[in-house]
Amino acid sequence: MKVLVIGGGGREHAVIHACARQGHTVLCTPGNPGIAELARIVDSDQDAESLAQLAVRETVDVVIVGPEAYLAAGVVDACAARGVPAFGPTQAASRLEGDKGWSKAFMLRHGIPTAQHATFDDLDGALAHVGSQSTPIVIKDAALRAGKGVTIAHTQAEAETALRDIFSEVDASAVIEDFMTGQEVSVLALTDGERFALTPPSQDHKTIYAGDTGPMTGGMGVICPFPLSDADLETIKERVIAPTLAGMAAEGMPFRGVLYAGLMLTPDGPKVVEFNARFGDPEAEAVLPLLQSDLAQHCLDAANGTLDPQTVQFSDDASAVIILAAPGYPGDPVRGVPLKLPDVGDGEIIFHAGTRMESGELQSNGGRVLAVTAIAPNLNTALARAYALADRVGFAGAQLRRDIGGRIGARAEDT
Repeated sequence: MKVLVIGGGGREHAVIHACARQGHTVLCTPGNPGIAELARIVDSDQDAESLAQLAVRETVDVVIVGPEAYLAAGVVDACAARGVPAFGPTQAASRLEGDKGWSKAFMLRHGIPTAQHATFDDLDGALAHVGSQSTPIVIKDAALRAGKGVTIAHTQAEAETALRDIFSEVDASAVIEDFMTGQEVSVLALTDGERFALTPPSQDHKTIYAGDTGPMTGGMGVICPFPLSDADLETIKERVIAPTLAGMAAEGMPFRGVLYAGLMLTPDGPKVVEFNARFGDPEAEAVLPLLQSDLAQHCLDAANGTLDPQTVQFSDDASAVIILAAPGYPGDPVRGVPLKLPDVGDGEIIFHAGTRMESGELQSNGGRVLAVTAIAPNLNTALARAYALADRVGFAGAQLRRDIGGRIGARAEDT
């Protein structure tokens, strides 16, 4: 097939890697230097209409939309209007991620387990509510914040600071919710709006520093699979994924694409932290290298409402992703740092997340710069290989966490 992938980060590099290894012809916009080794980079304006026109002009068989901002802008709708199958939710359905207040209300309407919460459109009301709550407490910007915009406030002062930051923006809204304890896990479902197939469960590490400390980021490393019990997996299918798809359909906005459930395994069972409407990043860099079947075909089938979950097949291997982030991230990242990439062996991949070519030199061009992935028969070996590969990357001042996998006792050592 001829596939158009929209985006230019590590997630899109992983999607393209999965499509290219099945022999498909892949185009990408806006792309990055790593993607350019696998796909033809196409220059295009990035608004929904221009991207849909590009898909028609290039006569692609399916469009795969990566970042959430494109979904919220209606790229899938624009493609559908021109008869081009596009993998991802419509603009209306992407509200499940794009408006956290609406998403929480949706969960309540459909009995989907999540934390106790309240949503506020004014600073005074939010501050008054926080003042009546104990800490720690979770403060979320209700709008899209690229996986960030979340503060776990351990004091009233931290909570108030987070709220004042959110409401410094026009038309802001905040979700304030109870702090949940337990292991975090990401479960992704490929879906045509009715049928779905789950990827292996994974676990991201969101804060910048080891020990789950420091500011939130878009994700600093992933392990896959996470050791989810059969009972918890069945609960997630029956009480989270299935009722969410049924609820979206009942409300007139069937959800097709990737339904990403970020979950907390609480003492009371799995509860939703938040939904995303696309592949996670960096979860995609861990999950998609384990996919043995044809991603492009699955995306086309899901877009057309004909997904056969039995055809979606993953390896029994494990994967580990180590993010190399720029100095200054998650604040103002330093750009233009020279990058020297080592040779990679079998089962090793370096995905480009924020890179550029400048006068023939590969440089950093974002916060999370590289996603270093390794695949092995077990998680400890995958971690060892991923860290060894990351340590061979030439990247002055790079930030990385040395405790990926530590929450479940995994460790980077040869076995």
